[in-house]
Amino acid sequence: MQNTLSLLSWYQKHKRDLPWRQTKNPYYIWLSEVILQQTRVEQGMPYYFKFVEQFPTVNHLAKAPIDEVLKLWQGLGYYSRAKNLHETAKQVVAQYQGLFPESFEQLIQLKGIGDYTASAISSIAFQEKQAVVDGNVFRVLARFYGIETPIQSSKAKKEFKTLANDLLIDGQNPGQINQGLMELGSQICTPKNPKCAACPWQTNCYAFAHQKQAEFPVKLTKKASKKVYLHYFFLKQNQSILLCKRDQSSIWKGLYQPLLIESNTELQFPPLDELARLLEIKPNQLCVKKPTDSIVHLLTHRKLIVTFYIVTSKSKKLSIPDQFQLFNWDELQTLPFPIVIARFIDQYQSLLID
Repeated sequence: MQNTLSLLSWYQKHKRDLPWRQTKNPYYIWLSEVILQQTRVEQGMPYYFKFVEQFPTVNHLAKAPIDEVLKLWQGLGYYSRAKNLHETAKQVVAQYQGLFPESFEQLIQLKGIGDYTASAISSIAFQEKQAVVDGNVFRVLARFYGIETPIQSSKAKKEFKTLANDLLIDGQNPGQINQGLMELGSQICTPKNPKCAACPWQTNCYAFAHQKQAEFPVKLTKKASKKVYLHYFFLKQNQSILLCKRDQSSIWKGLYQPLLIESNTELQFPPLDELARLLEIKPNQLCVKKPTDSIVHLLTHRKLIVTFYIVTSKSKKLSIPDQFQLFNWDELQTLPFPIVIARFIDQYQSLLID
């Protein structure tokens, strides 16, 4: 109990003034939790405000077209979060008349809401005793108790959840305790150079006592990133550009892209023969510009080497591949793209629309 009380005292004095901490509205709390998954507060804050402004209620979000939601999400990455956000909103409206259920057991049944998010909503909005365990909490508890269980293991989830639940003492606000623990990990018990001198738990911390902060939490060795080469071709025709929506089974699913040639090895620059085959014309009928060097774009398990080309054709008889269609510049501005493509469009729009 003493650990919990010292945590609450520290949190009340030092917590950051964040907008989702000023409300008990489960919709706003849910938005913030989904946006901040694998995202820093500084990066996620503008997106939170944009979503609250454009979709002030869960009903507004549920009624929006998915492309509008993905466009607003553009740049945050992990786009499955946005798709699940939209599906969950529709489910809340259809099953609960736009009112979020109040219990952990009901919340976790919603699409895209797992243990972490259900615990956050139920504890912060509805004061249910459900511990929230995220990366920050894993780190704080691992260091404090000296836990050597690798945090990616199936055993760790139950072990850390039990320890976190033990902190939720009767008569106290479980939402405040959860937020305090996450704040402690974010601001004090950081991955590198933790500020142990300012920590309310320093006295009883195993890692501090043994000077082993860098050894916790224990993690399994990561797999090496797979290198993938992406060649994007912006094919211009009659002031329009050929685009398609990415397949539902791929990364960046539901987002738009130009013609793509993908490989696991570096290709000859530019790989015109394959492009010509896709369009069913001769390679010498294509005029290709490469306005910039290749870009390295890192994903969790992939290292993408991205090359962009702007293409025009001397032939007026192109065979447009299945799933592709032409979009004019105004239409293109409303479409959601992976951030690496969106940045190229913004930077080289003069070449794309001339």
